[in-house]
Amino acid sequence: MRVRDLLLPLGALLALAAAPAQNPDRKPEWDAEYKERFNTLMKAGGVITDYAPLEKIVGTTPATMVAVPVGKRSISADALDKAAAYAAANNSSALLVWRDGALQAAWYPQGSGPEKTVVSRSLSKPLTAIAIGRAIQLGKIKSVDQPVADFLPEWKGTPKEAILIRHLLDMRSGLLPQMVSSDPDHPVNRTYIDPDHGWHLINNYPLTHAPGTHYGYNNATAELIAVVIERAMGQRYADFIGQEVLKPLNAAGGEIWVDREGGLAHSGCCTMLPPETFLKLGVLLLNDGKVGDTRLLPAGFVAEMAKGTAENPHYGMGVWVAGPYVQRRGFGGADAPGPKVLHSAPYLDRDLYLFDGHSDQVVYISPATRTVILRTGSMPPATPEWDNSYLPNLLIAGAKPLPGMTAPQVQQ
Repeated sequence: MRVRDLLLPLGALLALAAAPAQNPDRKPEWDAEYKERFNTLMKAGGVITDYAPLEKIVGTTPATMVAVPVGKRSISADALDKAAAYAAANNSSALLVWRDGALQAAWYPQGSGPEKTVVSRSLSKPLTAIAIGRAIQLGKIKSVDQPVADFLPEWKGTPKEAILIRHLLDMRSGLLPQMVSSDPDHPVNRTYIDPDHGWHLINNYPLTHAPGTHYGYNNATAELIAVVIERAMGQRYADFIGQEVLKPLNAAGGEIWVDREGGLAHSGCCTMLPPETFLKLGVLLLNDGKVGDTRLLPAGFVAEMAKGTAENPHYGMGVWVAGPYVQRRGFGGADAPGPKVLHSAPYLDRDLYLFDGHSDQVVYISPATRTVILRTGSMPPATPEWDNSYLPNLLIAGAKPLPGMTAPQVQQ
């Protein structure tokens, strides 16, 4: 979502008027690096095109997933064929369909494949919630209702002391909503591309609303998760994700964008992982945070993730949720300006929730039909418009009944 400075509420304007703090330990070479990144960002229209430097996330080296034979698939061949055609028509790099323990279909265009990592953008945000859940299960974080200031003592005695970990995950932190600015000293730029972006996140990103009272989509809240995890766990964010999330899932690793060599990871936007890894993250959530008999996330944590809030019934903790049907759902909330993604029809599973990233990269999770659907790729063509309900509804409708499964209820 992009919101121009002139559209900011009064609280945001007052917060931005405060003079930014200066890091006394800032290195002179970071200024030149920041200037170069800022100029590149402006030339690209405010969109990052060069994720550098990158840090490795070490997972496992699993065998490529293979779809079950046609005769054993629990989704109709017609639905799977139509889904692949839709993916092909929309600049997709992968389409994976998984149901109740088995891969139903895997489609990759020529030049792509299961080994190619995904420029994930906001597909990274659900991973931040999974990271918090894993840290809770390991006993390093008490709960999502623990104050962030327990890990960021810099916030003690300030209004930010009221921000809970939950608020970082469900976008109700009260921190400045996402926007663009041509001002090189604007906090949205410093916390996006500065070589010391973590310091600016902690010390300079403005609070514009009382925590817990306002939904405001932004990268900053998800980026702060890397700080919380590193301070709670005593290890780098990339190492934690690799060791505590990907390896237990038998999932391949990849890379993550960091602000500088040895610096802070951009946890909210830029985790580069293969499609099958993102699929396995979706399957982990479908299985209530368990891998076989091993529990990675606390019991009930996934249900909390998939629950909307009064401030935005379509957003949970890191994931989008079906909520009440709207034909167009905006990223910035019901009344916020910015693009709104089309849903031509209600979801056929009212309990569906999803990862939803830039370029309409999605991981749909249908609990009622035990189905996970992944589509990655570049931006679909403008015409015909991408329909965010088409793939899940097509495949849910084509799902054959399973023993003990009740029919899903339609989103209202």
